[in-house]
Order: sequence, then structure tokens, then C-alpha cells
Amino acid sequence: MPEQRERHTRTATKSAAASKRSDSRTKGPEDAARRACRGLSRLIGHRAEGVSAVRRAEEGWRVHVDVLEVPRIPDTTSLLATYEVELDGKGELTQYRRIRRYRRGASDD
Repeated sequence: MPEQRERHTRTATKSAAASKRSDSRTKGPEDAARRACRGLSRLIGHRAEGVSAVRRAEEGWRVHVDVLEVPRIPDTTSLLATYEVELDGKGELTQYRRIRRYRRGASDD
């Protein structure tokens, strides 16, 4: 009986580890966008406003995250920025860079 319990415990542990590995993989563009927003916000300390682009990269995802950098009153004068965030295949943030800074309400050129 103890042998059977030990075997069951090892099997359960392997199953939990396999499940954790599969859960750590990025499941698609929506998951990549969510992970990019969360990771970038933690790193730079600014709130993500939204995502303007998501695309597959060589070994993961590339996401453009729009961030509120300087809130102002009236809101149309607030400064926002777009950051390009790269995630690996597991959804971990590997690098980011600011690619644009603009006033809310300003149109693209």
C-alpha cells in the first residue's frame, strides 16, 4: 500500500509540473497582450491604456502597448507613449523600448 501511494504521489507531481509548464506558455495574441501590459506596467510604473498591435515574433510575441505617462487636466493634454514589448515563447518579457510619445487626442501623421 505505501508503494502505491508513493507511485500516485510521483504521478501527481509529474502531472502538476506538466500542467504548470503548459500554463506558462503564451496561449495566443490576447494572452500575449495581457502579459505585455502587466509586465511593462510593473517595470516602468505607468498604467497601460491599451494595446495597439500584437504580432508573432520569431520566438514569441511583439506587442505595442500604449501607456499613460503624464496625466494632465484636461485629459486631452495628457502625454501617452507607445512601447514595443517583446515576449519569449513562455510569455516572459525579454525587452521593451519606447517607440513613440504623443499628446492624447493627437492624430497620427
